[in-house]
Amino acid sequence: MKISKIKLKKKYKILVSVLVLIISVFIYGRYIEPNKLVINEHKIESQNLPSNFHGIKIAHISDVHYGRTINNKQLTRIVKEINKYNPDIVVFTGDLINQDIKLTTNITNELIGELSKINARLGKYAVYGNHDQEFSSYLTILEKSGFTLLDNNYDLIYNKGHEPIFIGGLNTNKKIDYTEMMEYFNNNNFYSIILMHMPDYIDDLLKTHDVDLVLAGHSHNGQIRLPYIRPFFLPVGARKYYKPYYRINNTDIFISSGLGTSILNFRLFNKPSFNLYRLTKSK
Repeated sequence: MKISKIKLKKKYKILVSVLVLIISVFIYGRYIEPNKLVINEHKIESQNLPSNFHGIKIAHISDVHYGRTINNKQLTRIVKEINKYNPDIVVFTGDLINQDIKLTTNITNELIGELSKINARLGKYAVYGNHDQEFSSYLTILEKSGFTLLDNNYDLIYNKGHEPIFIGGLNTNKKIDYTEMMEYFNNNNFYSIILMHMPDYIDDLLKTHDVDLVLAGHSHNGQIRLPYIRPFFLPVGARKYYKPYYRINNTDIFISSGLGTSILNFRLFNKPSFNLYRLTKSK
């Protein structure tokens, strides 16, 4: 009888311990980790980089999904952190607003108010995310915030000299037609940066074009991650390429883990972050 009671107490303790662990993980993943912020710094070396761009800084933000775990208070903090680093260029790789959020005038003004405070002396650039396609005012928000939308087109960025770098943006939500954009690129010898939202389109790009740097989002690097296990929370368009970094031939590929959450307001072992790249000319 005593032995049975002892066993019952042990089972009860184990059950309570498991429940406490589950509740703790839920509280952490729902209320604590989504409010963290990590800045990932990377040095990118390239012989193709013009000397006049040596040392410039690029801040890469992605997947805000405003209206879920990111609100005006969090966005204000993120913008302040970005500006602390004095980036020369800021890029946004899509999903500003979550598609199930009603985009009110108040939310629109909040976004414009904060995004317009981001400082970047050489320019701010963005592409469409799959959620952004649901909002006709996405372009207006970007323009009023000082961002240039690259929708299968490009820009040339100059910095104290006559030799520019090339920055292009692909819209991965529709049939990608960047023939005209890349034809111009192919006829010139530029250091090239390509922005896209869904990274699984990288193979299509690199089959025909040799670019230097690709920046993407969408995957959140697996919004919920467990050690030694492939993330199981990966969206269509980010199931082949979802890790933070890849190197394919001569192309550096960085995929942001994003700032917000999608589908579930939950992040685990994958803190919200933005990337800071320092471009250097290798010898």
